Amino acid sequence: MSHHKPLAVLSALALLTLASATQAGPANPDPAAVKGGSYVIEPHHTRVLFSVSHMGFTTWYGDFAGASGKLTLDAAHPEASQLQVSIPTASVSTTNATLDGELKSGDWFDAAKYPTITFNSTSVRPTGAGEADVSGDLTFHGVTKPVSLHVHFNGAGRNPIGISYIAGFEVSGHLKRSDFGVTKYAGVIGDDVTLIVSAAFERKGG
Repeated sequence: MSHHKPLAVLSALALLTLASATQAGPANPDPAAVKGGSYVIEPHHTRVLFSVSHMGFTTWYGDFAGASGKLTLDAAHPEASQLQVSIPTASVSTTNATLDGELKSGDWFDAAKYPTITFNSTSVRPTGAGEADVSGDLTFHGVTKPVSLHVHFNGAGRNPIGISYIAGFEVSGHLKRSDFGVTKYAGVIGDDVTLIVSAAFERKGG
């Protein structure tokens, strides 16, 4: 049986190497290594989530899909970077079809009248390695207001499946829905909205 040992050892080493590679992933978390240039949102791996208090009993969650947009990333001077994002309002999903229909109606988001939610950055302020506060104009429900988002750089690298170069970020922020004219069930459903965006950007030209 001893002749099987070299094969078993090699197999074990291969599995360990594969496991290590899977855990590490292809993304390099060093912000100094990211490539500058023009990027577009990779919609299949980008999620826009929101949460509000449901009568004080629970936290209620939903998300939007199909985001599009572009990022002009100045790696040497991050403060010169620019971001534009567009989200289809009707893509809202809470895993409850009845509730989704209500949110798309005129009582809430009015997706027929206001089909897109947009964000256009006006300034980027680096706050540390791979961290920045991004200010910009958010247009939602026909109202445009300034908001500030905190951006954390996850990592960048070549996607081994799609072969494209991807930069990934986690974005967080807060807003009041009443500022945008969404006041249904005010005082019952929370006014403070928490935003969490996991964003993947694909570099043009690789």
